Amino acid sequence: MAELAFFSGTMDCGKSTLALQMQHNRSARGLRGMIFTRNDQAGAGRLSSRLGLVADAVETDERFDFHAHLVTYLTAGGRTDYVIADEAQFLSPEQVDQLARVVDDLGIDVFAFGITTDFRTRLFPGSQRLIELADRVEVLQVEALCWCGARATHNARTVGGRMVVEGAQVVVGAVDPGGEVGYEVLCRRHHRRRLTAAAAGAGPISPEVLPPDPMPGR
Repeated sequence: MAELAFFSGTMDCGKSTLALQMQHNRSARGLRGMIFTRNDQAGAGRLSSRLGLVADAVETDERFDFHAHLVTYLTAGGRTDYVIADEAQFLSPEQVDQLARVVDDLGIDVFAFGITTDFRTRLFPGSQRLIELADRVEVLQVEALCWCGARATHNARTVGGRMVVEGAQVVVGAVDPGGEVGYEVLCRRHHRRRLTAAAAGAGPISPEVLPPDPMPGR
């Protein structure tokens, strides 16, 4: 039976790379898929990974209806054996419901890939709904690393290398020490202390020189 699978993790854990690998493996077996994405770093209508792999995709926005799009395509004689939805954290809960209908009503596998939590450690609405509805949720095992070398578990938003904890949930950017919005993965310890690589200096520092956690009420 068809399934809705959600592959999640932090930034830099290989989500888009896995999505492209799945697309390659299935197309090599004669299967036809449809790829959806939103706000990819390579530009509109592209699914890309940081390793340099790129594939064409259907660009979506908050008004896009996945179920209606697939029904229209299939009715016109198209064929789709599976669906890949990258950047799934940007989906609305209603759009995740549409993907579930694609699985249940059309019998098409849907593989969604996305970041679980935002820079404030809060669940993205799309990711939350996927966790609620998916037949299978998998946390990717490729470990992204904090600047200190520990496993990175949290996504941080930075401005000029300094971590910020306020602002809109979705701001697309790339790391730029010149002051633009950027993103960095951190371990929980350094996320709590707002200690990014830039704030820590040129290289990793010993835990012995970290400032102690503030006492409650101070």
